Amino acid sequence: MSGPSIHVERLVFAYPDGRQALFGVDFTIQRGERVALLGPNGAGKTTLVLHLNGILGSVAGGTGSGRIQVGGSDLHREHLPEVRRKVGLVFQDPDDQLFMPTVRDDVAFGPANLGLRGAELDGRVHEALVQVGMQDHADVAPHHLSYGQRRRVAVATVLAMRPEVLVLDEPSSNLDPASRRELADILSGLDVTLLMITHDLPYALQLCERSLLMDAGRIVADGSTRDLLGDHELMTAHRLELPYGFNPLSVPGPER
Repeated sequence: MSGPSIHVERLVFAYPDGRQALFGVDFTIQRGERVALLGPNGAGKTTLVLHLNGILGSVAGGTGSGRIQVGGSDLHREHLPEVRRKVGLVFQDPDDQLFMPTVRDDVAFGPANLGLRGAELDGRVHEALVQVGMQDHADVAPHHLSYGQRRRVAVATVLAMRPEVLVLDEPSSNLDPASRRELADILSGLDVTLLMITHDLPYALQLCERSLLMDAGRIVADGSTRDLLGDHELMTAHRLELPYGFNPLSVPGPER
């Protein structure tokens, strides 16, 4: 394989009602990078990531223009099944991804749709559950799990597809401190390219060396997470605020 994991050029998009959400977005994410996507509500962050596996955009029959490459290949309609295997999206609410009777069934759903059966499917499910520390809960109904456990299973449903890129929408939202730390430990140990939408700025610093700052449908800053969070004027201009007493220059960043 060659080329970056994600390359986006001059991406423009408007919703059917005419509201334009993206205004010429450009960025590249190299293989193995962990990148946070920051910005105020309404900046276009979720709209952007839904383009990366063809849920939105011209390939989905929408209105837009620009170029998206995934794993070095241009995103075209005929490539959508492969692109959606390469780019896995974990939604903000895990209950949007868990709908089967057991954890095992939920994690098996994607690979089974790829045609995996028998021992190969069982191995793929076990591998994904081990990655998130949920292998002992395979036969449990998802609604009997805690919220943090359900989020980890939601991650496993995507990992079972062996994606190249893992996209997470607000992964730390509604987690208690212990669950938040456990998820961070899991994510930092994964051998994938990671793109994480988050308003949890300390979490961005903990997990991602690099951040993209988005506002009004544009990338307005791209640099080290520590530098972006330490730029008070930039943060204020785009309605981002650090938690009381948090100094991004005084805490360690992500380990590689």
